[in-house]
This record gives sequence, structure tokens and C-alpha cells, in this order.
Amino acid sequence: MSLKLDLLWSPNREEEFVTFGQELTLFQVVKTDSSLGSAQVSGATRISDSTLAIPLSVNSEIQYVKCVAWYPGHDPHQLIAVGQANGRIILVSFGQGGNKDPNDLVGKEFGPRHARQCNSLVWNTHDNNLLAQGLDKYRQDASLLVWDVNAKPAYGSSYDSTATPDSKRGSTFYVDTTPSIRPVAEIGAAESVYSLCWSINQPKILLTGMNKYLRVYDIRESTHPQNAALTKNVFGLCVDPHSADRVASFSEGQISVWDLRNFDKPVLTFTENRQIMKLSWCSTRSGLLTSLMRDWSMVKLYDIQHTTGGSDEMEPVIIERLIQPAGQHSVGSFTWHPTQENRMLTISSDGQIRDVTVFERIALAWSPSQMLAWSCGKKLIQCSRVQVPPGEEDVAEKMKYRAMRGYGLQTEQVWQNTELVGNDRQLKSMWSWIDTVRSLWQEGKLKTMIKNAPKYYGIKSILRGEVSQNGVTNFSEYSYAPWEGVDGKNRLQPKLYKSDERKKCLQLCCWDFDSEAELNTVIDRLESDGEYERAALVALFNLKIKRALDVLNKGASGTGGDVNLSIVAMALSGFSDDKNTLWRDMWSNALSTSLKNANLRSMFAFLTSGMENFDAVLNEEDMCVQDRVAFACMYLCDSKLMEYIDTLTAEMINGGVLEGILLTGFGRDGVDLLQKYVDNTGDVQTASLAVVQALPGEISKDIRVQTWIESYRSLLDRWGMWYQRAEFDVRRASCDASIRPPTQVFASCNFCGKSISSSANRRNQFLSYGGGPAANKPKVTACPGCRKPLPRCALCLIHMGTSSGTASFRHKSERTGSHNSNVILAPFSDWFTWCQSCRHGGHSQHIADWFRDHSECPVTGCTCKCMTLDSMYQAVHSEEHGAT
Repeated sequence: MSLKLDLLWSPNREEEFVTFGQELTLFQVVKTDSSLGSAQVSGATRISDSTLAIPLSVNSEIQYVKCVAWYPGHDPHQLIAVGQANGRIILVSFGQGGNKDPNDLVGKEFGPRHARQCNSLVWNTHDNNLLAQGLDKYRQDASLLVWDVNAKPAYGSSYDSTATPDSKRGSTFYVDTTPSIRPVAEIGAAESVYSLCWSINQPKILLTGMNKYLRVYDIRESTHPQNAALTKNVFGLCVDPHSADRVASFSEGQISVWDLRNFDKPVLTFTENRQIMKLSWCSTRSGLLTSLMRDWSMVKLYDIQHTTGGSDEMEPVIIERLIQPAGQHSVGSFTWHPTQENRMLTISSDGQIRDVTVFERIALAWSPSQMLAWSCGKKLIQCSRVQVPPGEEDVAEKMKYRAMRGYGLQTEQVWQNTELVGNDRQLKSMWSWIDTVRSLWQEGKLKTMIKNAPKYYGIKSILRGEVSQNGVTNFSEYSYAPWEGVDGKNRLQPKLYKSDERKKCLQLCCWDFDSEAELNTVIDRLESDGEYERAALVALFNLKIKRALDVLNKGASGTGGDVNLSIVAMALSGFSDDKNTLWRDMWSNALSTSLKNANLRSMFAFLTSGMENFDAVLNEEDMCVQDRVAFACMYLCDSKLMEYIDTLTAEMINGGVLEGILLTGFGRDGVDLLQKYVDNTGDVQTASLAVVQALPGEISKDIRVQTWIESYRSLLDRWGMWYQRAEFDVRRASCDASIRPPTQVFASCNFCGKSISSSANRRNQFLSYGGGPAANKPKVTACPGCRKPLPRCALCLIHMGTSSGTASFRHKSERTGSHNSNVILAPFSDWFTWCQSCRHGGHSQHIADWFRDHSECPVTGCTCKCMTLDSMYQAVHSEEHGAT
């Protein structure tokens, strides 16, 4: 499958290439801004937007060119082997100045006995003097010849195809008319060789495609192939320059990729709907295979990417690409540049040459330290730190900042987490709720619920009776509550609903005020934090309108206060409990809609609404969920309360609003809410630390919870924050004992191989008690698995009496006076210790006493210098000698 018009890059000169067909033409590529003479520019051809091709020399004397191969050596650097239709090989050069020829290679000719077409030529890149030739079949002649171009002609059986046969001796013997060169190897008798290539890492190995086989030959033993594969894909055989064991070949419409280590069948096979004309690996890019099809303007690329999973290599991933180098012109051939990355020359069927750069897919990488980098091929294009606008800090930066300051790891003072989240109202609300629940449990206010209920349950679970003793909720009772500080006849008194469940809900909302002093304490705290509007809201919703006026006036007159609060206080002071007043009609349409603060709008909505319709208050999205829920628990009847809680819970979950944790708790709905929050923000840190607070519980089995935790642990590892990672693991294990890692190091029995540190129940069967004062101290003298005696101490010759560093002691409880068996850490003097070289040892105290005066093993006949093998002993010994 030779091509009518082809081209080839020079392996020695980066900017030279040759085209061949009816004649050989040598070109030089130059940049368009280069300083060129007028004679050179006149014959130049533009091959890209930035390069020109200048013809340097033309050789039109060679006829019937079928294939060419450029000599890989440097002298002469323009030497080209030309294979002709009659099988002859001619070494030609373009005769440029400075083109040295120390071995007189230019003009040499090589040829088979009988004329037949030359299908392939390839130089050996290691031994540059070896040239392999593939020929068509002719009777019993070899079709694969390997020539040594440095060999000298000799008289003998001539390989000159022009020799005349001797009529007296028959047609199989030729007369020695001229001296000739014999090939160093003749392979493939009575077969046709369609393609061949040399191995990259083994200079004497030659790969061939002949008849219906791919074969691997060692030219030093040319009688039989080393390996072979039966296939019809014997054309275009080529080796991946970046992987010596990977080769590719093709037939008319199929491409196969082979692995020489497993040559039975191809690793990959591609089927195309067009006839394939050429196949080549990219010389600068690993795993990039290129194919050319007949009468097509495209060149197809197969990017073969191998991945590994564990210790096994997985199926390779193939990414196919198409490039169109010459517009609508059909591509006749192509050649990859041997050294310049992803550079290709193409030539169309009408001789149009294009210089093409195949751009790589851009790969982005974002480091854990906020460095963004992207590359093109082997070049790093950019590496810079991402600049985030003020107020839009990246979530990774936030998580890293918080982790360095112990975010979420406080065991007692959980409220301290609110100081690390800045002005994020959602996070403040969640951690405040967790701290509230913890405090209520410690005070015993939440211990009236059922025993197996989750510790962190939400308001929705309380109102539905999911955590009550009998699984049902009580009907609420209501009473009319008068306004405090309002002049009038109290004709308009709101209903206040009460029940045990509502009381629990108000406790979670921090709105359970058993006395006026508790209410004033909360209001004073809000005032000290500068939240005057919310403080006034709390007072007003508890019907303390005079207290609300005082708060607003204080906020207006204080340092840095808002003077508009005095106007609001003046408007509020005109409130009357008579629903048919001018004040109500005026402020329901005017001031309430113009106020910017949500708490102030809610206050006037409450005062101007009918006492049975509070939608304007309940639907105020900018007001804290905590305050909205508390208001609903105070002023809505049972049916409307449950309807509102269900609706609000769904809104919180769908929006991923962390304030909704008050409603969901850390149950199934809570996990759904946290997952939506993570989807919106990417903050796996808060989600992981929040659920750790709720362990142990059913949520620990949820795959989403496990994913958050593992993602956060992995993130800490990537940041190199090993201490924070360890603290997180310790905090998690302290909350849930089921996730504590098992013992990984233990002393095992020399007979059965089982751990000597077994359970106390099994050890008690083999305890032997001594007399005297140590009667209460049991000793384990046998393996609990096979009952074989434990090793003896090399000094006291008594069986080891401890099990892997722990001992079981029976002692009286100081409080109850009862006898309990507790496993505590044994004294160091009873621990096992032994030499890692000779395996002799004993009780640690005995061994330590021995090696104070000796360096050799205490066992008779053992010459091991145990003490000198200890690195700590060597360090101390060298320091003592240095001091003296």
C-alpha cells in the first residue's frame, strides 16, 4: 500500500523534510519573519500562518520510487535510501555543502536476485549501518533482506538482478559478472513482506507483517520467528516510540494494537468504514496513534489512555479526535516531527503541504492551596493563585481557616463555634441550636422523652409525637392574654396556646420564659449584642409593648444608634387594642411596607393583622426561623401549626437552609437538609462536624454521612493538616465507640499464632493464683487459644504472666465495696520484651537490669549482642563517650 505522493521529516535537521513521488525534493522550513534573500523567497511556499517551505534541492534521476527511508546517522545527514519498483535500493544525497560521507555511502546500490517490488524500507536506529528491506514474493526467494551498508562488495553468487543466467547450468545459478554485497540476513522464503519495523530497545529484533502473520525475528537466528500472531492486519506495522512492547498494524478497514508480551490476540481493535492508507505513532506523545484514510480530508487520532485499579491494569480508555489540516482538500500523507511536540506535516493529493500543530486537550488542576494550573502537552502554561473578590471567599479557604482554629471540635463549649463563622447566620443558628440541645440535656429538661429517641431531634418530631412516651401529642389549651402597657379596654386580646410539646419547642427556640426575669435576660443580651430590632420583636411577641418601646428608644439614643428607631417607637406608641382605629388602617398600608428591617416589619404585621391570620409574620423570610417557629408555637392552633411546620420544613430542606435543623433535627430529614446544603455550598466540613455531634445514631449508617466524613478527612490530608485530622478522628471515636479502630499490634502465640490478648472471660479459665500478698493478682501462664504455656523469662525462668501489656486485677470498688474485674494497664516491669534478632527475652524489668552490666544475650550459648543492636543504646553510648 504505497502512496503516490509522500513526505518525511529529517531525523537530523529539525527544519528539513523531503517529498517524494516522481522526484525527490528537499525543503527547509523557515519562519515568515526570518531575513531571507530575494532568491530564496521567490521559490518559497507558505505552509502555515508562520512558516514557509523553501526548496533546497531536487533529485529527478531516480525512477519508480516506492518507498524511502532517511539515514538516522549524522554523516551524511542528507543520505536517503530509495526503494524502487524492481526491488533495487539506491543510497542518494542532495549534495549540499558540508554533507560529509566518510564511508562512501552515497551511490551504493543493493538488490535481490530477482526483480520484484520493494514494499518497505527501515533503518536500524541503534546500528545505523543496518537497513531492512521488505519485498514481494518470488518463488522460494527470501522476501525480507537485511543489508549492511558499510559492507564491501565481494565476488561470489551475484545478487545483481541484471546478471545473465548461464544456459548450460540452468536458470537457478548466476554467473559472477560483477562484485556484489550479500545481505546479512535473509528471512521469509516464498512469502511477501508488506511492512516491517525494528524493535526500539532490542537492536537485533525485527518485526514483520507478511502474508497472514505478524512475526518477530532475531536477525542473528533468522531461521524461525521468536513470536507470531495470525491476523490479516499486516500493513503499516509500527512500534510506539514510548512503549517498546506496543505495536500497531492495519488492513483495509481495521486497526489492531498489539502487546508483544501477549501476542496471541490484539489488545485493541478499531473498525473504520473507509480504506486505511497509513498508520503512525506520534513520536513525542505517548499512546497517540494516527491513521489516514483514502480520499478523506481528515486525519484521525486515537488517544490510548491506560489506567490502573489497585494492582491490575484496567481496560484502556480510547479518545478519538479528528483534525482537518488542509480544509476540504483530501490528505495524501502525513509525518510527525521526530522531536518537536505535536507537530505534523501533511501533503494533499495535489501536492499542497501544510505545517500543523495538533493542540492537546487542556487539563486543569486546582491545588488544595488555591493554586490553579493548566497545561498544553508537556508545557505548563499557567500557575497562579486564584484571586477571589472581597466578600466572596472560596469555601475551601473558609474550611481551612476554620480547621486551623479547631472549628467544630469543642466538646463542651459548642457555642464557641459561632465565633469562627463570621457573619454567617445559618452556621451561627445551627451551632447555637446544638449548644441549646446539649444544655437542655445536661439540665434534665429533655429527659422526659422516650429512652431510645435520638438526642438531637427537631421540632417536627416533637409535634408529631415521634419522641413522646405514647407516640401521640396532647391537644393544646389556649387562653386570652392581655397586652402589657397598652391603654384601652383590652377588647382585642390574642390567644396563647400551651401544651407540653409546645413548651419543648419553645425551649429549643430559646423562647421558654417561665418568668419575666428570664425574658428580660434574653432581651438584655440582645441589646448588648446591638440587635435592638430583634430585642424589640421578642418583647412585642410576648405582649410587652412598653418594654419594646424602651428597647427602640435605647437603640436610637445609643452610640452609633439608628435615629429611625425613634420614629418607629413613636409610631408603635400609638397602638391601641381596638381593631377599628385609624392607627391600624394607616400603618398596615404605609409604615409596615417601607421598613427595611424584617423584625420591624414583622412587629407591625403582628399588630395590624387579625388575631387569627398571621401569614404576614410567618412568611417573613428575612426573619430568623427560630423566631418564626416560636411565634407559630405561641399563636397558631394545632392544625395550622402542623401545616405551617410541614410547609416550612419542606422549604428549608429544598433550599438547604441550615436554620431548618431546628425543625428536622439530626434525623432523616436533617440528613436531606445537610445534603442539599453541601450541594449548594460544598461545605463538607460543617456537615461532617455537625453529624459527629449526633453520634451514635442511625444517621451514622447513611452513606451520605459517611461520604461527607471521608471527604473531609481526605481534604485535611491533602492540606497536610495531620493534627486536625487526628483531632477529628479522636472526637468522632469518642462520640461513637463502634467506629474505634481495632487493635492492630499484638503478641501472638508461637504455637497457634493467635493473639494472647484475648477476652477476660477466656483468660479466667487459665488464671493461676499465688499465695501471700499477691493473691489478688492473677497471672495468665498459658495461651487462651491452644493452652500451650507461654514463653519463660530468660532470667527468672518463670512463664510470662501478662498478656500483651495488660493484666486483669480484682479489686474492691472504693464506692460500693463490691468486687469487680477491670482490665487496666499492667506495670511496665511485667511487659513482654525480646530481642528482634535472637528472639530471646523476658520481663522488661529483668531484661533492663541484666543489660545494665552486660551487652550479650542472657541465654546460655547465645552470642547475640542484643544491647548493641538497640539504636537508643547506641545514641546514649555515643553521647556518654563524647562527654568524657
